Amino acid sequence: MSHSIVPTTTYLQKLQADTARRMQTSVAVPSRFAGAPEELVRVVEAHAEALAEDLRDVVHSLHADPETAFQEHRSAAYLVELLGRHGIAAQLGVNGVDTAIRAEIGSGDGPAIAILSEYDALPDVGHGCGHNVIAAAGVGAFLALSNTLAENPDAFTGRVVLLGTPAEEGFSGKEVMARHGAFDGLDAAIMVHPYGYDLADQVWLGRRVLTVTFTGVAAHASAQPFMGRNALDAATLAYQAVGLLRQQLPPVDRVHAVISEGGTRPSIIPERAVLELYARSKFAETLKDLSERLNGIARGAALMTGTSVEVDWDEHAPTLPVRTNDALTERWVAAQQRRGRQPLPLGVVSETIAASTDFGNVSHRIPGIHPLIKIAAPDVALHTREFAAASATDAAEVGALDGACGLALTALDFLCDAELRQSVAEEFAEQGGAIDVPHFFD
Repeated sequence: MSHSIVPTTTYLQKLQADTARRMQTSVAVPSRFAGAPEELVRVVEAHAEALAEDLRDVVHSLHADPETAFQEHRSAAYLVELLGRHGIAAQLGVNGVDTAIRAEIGSGDGPAIAILSEYDALPDVGHGCGHNVIAAAGVGAFLALSNTLAENPDAFTGRVVLLGTPAEEGFSGKEVMARHGAFDGLDAAIMVHPYGYDLADQVWLGRRVLTVTFTGVAAHASAQPFMGRNALDAATLAYQAVGLLRQQLPPVDRVHAVISEGGTRPSIIPERAVLELYARSKFAETLKDLSERLNGIARGAALMTGTSVEVDWDEHAPTLPVRTNDALTERWVAAQQRRGRQPLPLGVVSETIAASTDFGNVSHRIPGIHPLIKIAAPDVALHTREFAAASATDAAEVGALDGACGLALTALDFLCDAELRQSVAEEFAEQGGAIDVPHFFD
């Protein structure tokens, strides 16, 4: 019996060595802005630290009871109950999603910033992306600011909105919420994701999902093959064409595919075949271009085989690449340095190790940041059982607390520093401003 050839880890080892070398010379870009007054910063940080036990409970409670996309009923209820114990009347089942959460503090006048918490898990793997840590960090940041305001109603002006955003894993929950008004009237949004490094910024690819269905004519594969039109041939040609296309793609673009249906038995020429694909790209515009290339491949394969084809994009909303706001990122870095961390700038960790997130859709509506915080060893990949295990360790607890402090202080800086807010808005406009996300690929 033959055995699968185990892939070599040489390339990963080279990437890690290159990252280690760049880490030795990387320098964090200092913030150009003063942020909030130091005395107020210390107050908020102290309130965050006082939540350490609550955040530890969130990390472990959600980890022990993982729920997948749109099914996070117990996780959402747990977070709402926690908020209630701190005097926050959170709404459950908002913005078109039964398991979404919204809570708000502050005055109606002035700037408004959202802090996001995710809490969905992966099938079989559980919290292999560490969303239990994301939930704890977001809720902790919101409560730290809420408790500060309860202690001193004049501590800061403006609004802080906590959004519990379900179904990040494969279903674009944030886009569903956005289309139901979740981000209307907000000036910025921030969140943090656990990882194997502390990163101020990293590439997150946009992603679309494509299903191509070829329909041919069934025939006896031996007696009358000439009477058939082979749908599996069409799917195979399309699959091969995707492989040939890869040579002409930008370096970090990705296309992965499976033939999920290809016939029932060898003696019958298949009249139906289904090809399912993920398309990913670094920029929204290049993702649109890649989509057109894949449309052409599907139609070309149908033409060559005499079959018909249906091209169906995005049963669930596509996710755009994350558009990072540097001015906000600088304040995140400053906050993390207070915690003894040194978030690495963009480019230290290779952009070829890139995934996707529906926060990209948020970042094309309003300014946002999606930094990463270290809770695991660098060689522990997301979406693995190993990362799920790391998401319930002491390092995960520390990451949740440091993440809560970082998000709280970044939000505080945004609310207190008018020059920072102006720069955030100007940078967002220079990046292209808000786009019509629902109709971008029309």
